[in-house]
Amino acid sequence: MGALHEGHLSLVRAAKAACDAVAASIFVNPTQFGPNEDFSKYPRTWDADFALLKTEGVDVLYAPAAEEIYRPGASTFVEVAGLSDRLDGASRPGHFRGVATVVAKLLIAGEPDRAYFGQKDAAQVAVLRRMVADLDLPVQLLVCPIVREPDGLAMSSRNRYLSAEERRQALVLSRALKAVETRIGYGERTADTLIAAARAILETEPAARIDYIALLHWATLEPAIVAIPGTLFAVAAWFGTTRLIDNFVAL
Repeated sequence: MGALHEGHLSLVRAAKAACDAVAASIFVNPTQFGPNEDFSKYPRTWDADFALLKTEGVDVLYAPAAEEIYRPGASTFVEVAGLSDRLDGASRPGHFRGVATVVAKLLIAGEPDRAYFGQKDAAQVAVLRRMVADLDLPVQLLVCPIVREPDGLAMSSRNRYLSAEERRQALVLSRALKAVETRIGYGERTADTLIAAARAILETEPAARIDYIALLHWATLEPAIVAIPGTLFAVAAWFGTTRLIDNFVAL
């Protein structure tokens, strides 16, 4: 959706390393925002984004207007039932219907062989994987690692909403995940214990309002009882008016 950072550019570089040609899309999608969410203030940095993509050697930039994506009177949407109501979908009703619809339209418009997404939006990845499989879309979805700031904060376009104090507070997310990863490394695999460990750390930051802490099977976004290789440990919390997400995949 624009407001590009190193996380986005890592996707471009992964595509450049594997593909003959690379296209990028920028579209702030109105249908994935709820009525009280930040569509109107979502950062739009077109000139800077264009310059970054040009520097990275992107061959095609597709940046449609809203009326090109959604024709007047459009009433058709793509909805991945079940998955769309879990994790971030539970917190943002209707969000993944908007995501699935716009990504389907972008894939149809671009006809890519491969599409690159970031792991930070892990629930989105699960929804889109199911959509692509269910609709037999001829594209391979590839997931690239989370890119972090030097202090551990996962890169996000919404980070620019944070005040200096909120930015400091938000570091509790990566601290909690690191502590859980360490526990798994020492052999602790029980979901309740791992979730409790993360909660204890998140609660050391009184300003953080926890949205969710979960251990999940990534493909279904259903709760996992134990952490096995491939399970997803995900957290989300509010800092001021900004909601941030983060996760890791168990080894």
